[in-house]
Amino acid sequence: MTAQDSPAEQEERHLLVMKFGGTSVGSAEAIRRTAEIVRATAAQWPRLVTVVSAMSGVTDALTQGALTAITGDHQHCRRLITDLRARHYAAIDGLLAPEGERHDLLATVDDYLARFDEFCRSLHILGEVTPRALDAVTSLGEQLSARILAARLRQEGTPAEAVDATGVIVTDDHFQGANPLLDETRERAQQRLSPLLDQGILPIVTGFIGATVEGITTTLGRGGSDYSAAILGAVLGADEVWIWTDVDGVMTADPRIVPEARTIPVLSYTEVAELAYFGAKVLHPKTIRPVVERSIPLRVKNTFYPDRPGTLIVRTSEAVPGTIKAVTLIRGMSLVTVEGTGMMGVPGVAARTFAAVARTGTSVLMISQASSEQSICFVIPTPAVAPVVAAIEEEMALELLRRDIDRVWAQEEVAIVTVVGAGMRQTPGVAARIFSALGERGINVIAIAQGSSECSISLVVTADEADEAVRALHQLTGEG
Repeated sequence: MTAQDSPAEQEERHLLVMKFGGTSVGSAEAIRRTAEIVRATAAQWPRLVTVVSAMSGVTDALTQGALTAITGDHQHCRRLITDLRARHYAAIDGLLAPEGERHDLLATVDDYLARFDEFCRSLHILGEVTPRALDAVTSLGEQLSARILAARLRQEGTPAEAVDATGVIVTDDHFQGANPLLDETRERAQQRLSPLLDQGILPIVTGFIGATVEGITTTLGRGGSDYSAAILGAVLGADEVWIWTDVDGVMTADPRIVPEARTIPVLSYTEVAELAYFGAKVLHPKTIRPVVERSIPLRVKNTFYPDRPGTLIVRTSEAVPGTIKAVTLIRGMSLVTVEGTGMMGVPGVAARTFAAVARTGTSVLMISQASSEQSICFVIPTPAVAPVVAAIEEEMALELLRRDIDRVWAQEEVAIVTVVGAGMRQTPGVAARIFSALGERGINVIAIAQGSSECSISLVVTADEADEAVRALHQLTGEG
C-alpha cells in the first residue's frame, strides 16, 4: 500500500490479511507502532484481518516453564511468571490510559498467568509434558498480545476485537504441528470473522494456534503465525497477505555476512521456497502453501520502516536470463558418502540407503551421485551423523562384508551454499560463472546439486570457507 494508489485502485481492493511477528508486538513502543500501521492500513482497505504472534521470547519462556515444571522446580516457573507479568504490565501501562481498559486488561494478564501456574503444577504431578499439554501452555502468549493490541486500537478510536483462533482455525490432532482442515476453517471464519468485518470492526486474531473439531487447543508448529495468516487469507479469499517483520523483506544474502546485501523487490513462490529450504530467514514453504495454491500475492514488510516497499511474492516473477537473485547458507552440516566399486549397476542401493536414513528420522538436505554409480553422497545435520552411518552400515552389512561397498563415512564441518534465481533456468553458463567466482577466491567445491526446478544450485564447501563463498557469489546477484 502506498500513498500514490489511486482511488480506483483502492476500491478494487477488498480484503487484506496482515500478520505481525513477535518483535512487532514485543514492547509498548512496538505495539504502538503496530497499531498505527493497522489504523493506517484500515483506512485503505475495506476489510482487514490482523494476525499477531506472542511478544518476542514469550513462547520460549512458556515452553521452558512447562519443561522445567516436570522436574519439580516450581520456583523457576514462579520466576518466569514474574518476568512475564512485568513485561505485559509494562506494555499495558505504556499503551493504555488509567481511566480506560487498563485495569481490566491487567486483570486478564493475571488470569492467564494463573492458568499457566496451574499448568505447571499439573505437569509436575503428571511428570511429563505431552504435545497436547505443551500446545495448551504455549498458546497463552498470543492470547495476551491480541488483547493488548485490540485494546490499544480501541483507545485510539478504532473498533477492534481480539479473536482466539481456537474458534476459527480448525485442525487435526497432530499436536505441536497441526494441519488445518480448510473446509471447516472456512465455515468457522465466515461465522466468526465476517460479522465483525461487516460491522467495520477489526478482528485481531491470535496466530500460531487453532483447535481440533472437538475444541482441543493445537499449535501449527514452525512459522505458525505466518501459517495462520496464510490459512485465513485462503479461506477468506484475501486479495493479499502481508507479513510484517523486523527486516525490509527478503534479502539477497545474510547482511551479517554481506553488509551490502539488498532487499529483493519481487520473488516467485518457487524462489522463496528454495530460499527458505536452504537456510534463508524467510517464510517457511509450508506456511505459505495456502496462498500459493490460490495465487494470492504475499508481501514481506518491515514494521519499523513501514514506508519501504519490502518484497512482493507472486506466482511468477520476471525471470531475467542468467540472473542470480540471492545466496543462502546452512551451517552445521556433514557430507555422508556411501562408496564402492561393487555398487555399479546394482539396482536398489540408493533406495535402501535412504530408507535406512529415513528410519533415523533424519532429513536429507542435498543429494549428489557420481555418474559412475560408485558413490552416493548426501548432506545431513552433523548431530545426525552417528545414527545415520550406523543405520546404513546395518542395512548394507552384507554388501560391506562382500566389499561391494567399501565404506560409509562422513566429512564433518561442511556447509551448503545455494544460489537462487528463476533466471538461471535453462540459461547456459551460469554454473561456469559460479565456479569462476569461487575459483578466483581459491574456494574448493566438494559436491554440487541442482534442483529440478532449475532455479537453484547448491554447493558443499568446508565450513571455514562458507562465508567467503557467500561473499564471492553475492557479487553475481543481479547480473544477467
